[in-house]
Amino acid sequence: MNNLEQRINAAREAIIASDYLLIGGGAGLSAAAGLDYGGKRFTDNFADFIEKYGITDMYAGSFYPFETEAESWAHWARHIDVNRYAMPATRLYQDIFELAGAKEYFVLSTNVESQFVKGGFPAEKVFEVQGDYAFIQCAKACHDTLYDNAKLIKKMLAATADCKIPSELVPKCPVCGGSMDVNLRHNQYFVQDQAWYAAEKRYEAFLSASQGKKLTLLEFGVGFNTPGIIRYPFETMTYQNPHATLIRFNRDYPMGAAENTDRTISFSEAIGPIVTTLLKKESEQ
Repeated sequence: MNNLEQRINAAREAIIASDYLLIGGGAGLSAAAGLDYGGKRFTDNFADFIEKYGITDMYAGSFYPFETEAESWAHWARHIDVNRYAMPATRLYQDIFELAGAKEYFVLSTNVESQFVKGGFPAEKVFEVQGDYAFIQCAKACHDTLYDNAKLIKKMLAATADCKIPSELVPKCPVCGGSMDVNLRHNQYFVQDQAWYAAEKRYEAFLSASQGKKLTLLEFGVGFNTPGIIRYPFETMTYQNPHATLIRFNRDYPMGAAENTDRTISFSEAIGPIVTTLLKKESEQ
């Protein structure tokens, strides 16, 4: 199905006919929404870090080997603020929420900026598997409590000088006294707290309820960085459920398993305009 209009019509029909919508969001979706980690957005916000450390983009900056925690947290404070707190709800995520409409839906996301919730999705219908920039944890996971960082980040931003924060603002674990880390799944110490497990149970309940039913899987910007969370499971669900349709939005990797070709609708075009067109067609129904 190569014709764009045909693919759009087929996707719209699949969404309308479905009883359940499972939405998967990856890094490509946030980039399409404007949360790109390079380019002007990066240079406008990190000029001092670029000059001092030669950091090339926000993603690379998150792995930079800063010599001190005062430097590392100055960078993380800027990174978290730019992507989590200062960034309002984006139009694309709001449009996806509108597209879901009154359907029975659930969202599985590997993104950590909370844009699905900002865009209108109820928090109880979103499972952010990889963490959330809004929380910090013990760097060695000595306990499974997460800590809201909004006030701390604000203090760090206000006190940053020469790409450093004052040493007294460097967070320490209240249990073991060791270092703290952002709650991101980047090593074996990622903390899955009670809220994480509760979200997992809600996701599993949705999967159980939708099994064998008319299910449309909307996969946005999911590549092969962590394919075992969304991409491969979505392919498996499509294969196992004869009533399922997979709609994949992916610029670089639009095609999927050959076994699902007849029930997969792929878009390599920009996500935003396609979602806008789908919404327009919905309003014309």
